[in-house]
Amino acid sequence: MTGAGESAWYRLAVTGEVRRERTAKPRHAGVTMVIDTGMGLSQCEDLLMMADRWIDHWKLSFGTSALIPKPVLAKKLDLIGSAGILTFPGGTMFEATIVRRHCRHYMRTARGMGFTAVEISEGSIDLSPDRRRGAIECALDHDLAVITEVGKKDPTAQPSPGQLADQALQDLEWGASWVVVEGRESGTGVGMYDATGRIDMEAVETVAERVGDAVDRLVWEAPLADQQKMLIGRFGLNVGLGNIDPTRILALEALRTGLRFETLQPIAARLAARGAWDPERRELPPV
Repeated sequence: MTGAGESAWYRLAVTGEVRRERTAKPRHAGVTMVIDTGMGLSQCEDLLMMADRWIDHWKLSFGTSALIPKPVLAKKLDLIGSAGILTFPGGTMFEATIVRRHCRHYMRTARGMGFTAVEISEGSIDLSPDRRRGAIECALDHDLAVITEVGKKDPTAQPSPGQLADQALQDLEWGASWVVVEGRESGTGVGMYDATGRIDMEAVETVAERVGDAVDRLVWEAPLADQQKMLIGRFGLNVGLGNIDPTRILALEALRTGLRFETLQPIAARLAARGAWDPERRELPPV
């Protein structure tokens, strides 16, 4: 970790109950995935100094990693990886390659470039179940962590919530460590969201009920603050959230840990209900 560890300031602000509940790195549940559309090395270093303990997955979105000079990309991946963060190219990079080349070539090159994970998706293309399973196994054979994505990027071709859940369960059975629920960079018009970004909680409930205990291995793409608030309210502070703007990492962690109105208010109510806090009680002067 390049940033500072838990401070007295953090312990002062965040309740012991929340600190004990919040998972620590390396996390399996409660991951935060950054979406990086082109950060430079200095920007990465600054972010890691500030917030590396709250970042678990770092996605170089779309096919942007193919446009970065190789020496710069290598330095960037090494810098991020040294903070205990999984790095992977966006699923579109996988799709753009797989339509022209064999999976083994993609995985071997990704590993050689310094990525520690890959995202296997069908956002823009279709794969047979056998080809999808083969891609997962191929990644594992190359010592890459597997993150799959369920859903489509075309707003007019959206799978049902039940189909998303079934595919997620299948991917986990085949060896994926996490499954991303498509939400796009905008958080609108696909997956759990309507054209305005409003979350369909009925669809969320269908997916959650269908996957059962595996819900902890889902990473909901939720770039908008209201989406994050709703998902934390439903699943708790250790819900997996992705497509988080790098400038909003600390804001999201504040939301998770009761340092924003939306989550502080229920914490204060619980403390008051069990007598741990009385808004009428004045502090005694120091002796």
